[in-house]
Amino acid sequence: MQTSAAETLALKALAFLASDGQLLVRFMRLSGVNPEDLRERADDPLLLAAVIDFVLGDDKLLFAFAQDATLDPKLIREARRALPGNAPEA
Repeated sequence: MQTSAAETLALKALAFLASDGQLLVRFMRLSGVNPEDLRERADDPLLLAAVIDFVLGDDKLLFAFAQDATLDPKLIREARRALPGNAPEA
């Protein structure tokens, strides 16, 4: 998967998290990002990788996002490998 496609997918995941205030707060708490940082860094590949890591860390969330975005969950794992940082083993 191209990096740009992975970033687009991660932005969709971020929008999915933002649609549920509790999920977004949980992500921000775990990642140490505040709302201002999130707005300023929404296009940062490292932040986008963290979003995908968060989604991949919870199977229920992974499948909910995949269903919402009409994606195969495998594509989400593939997107993570295209983003910077150490992708968790799947």
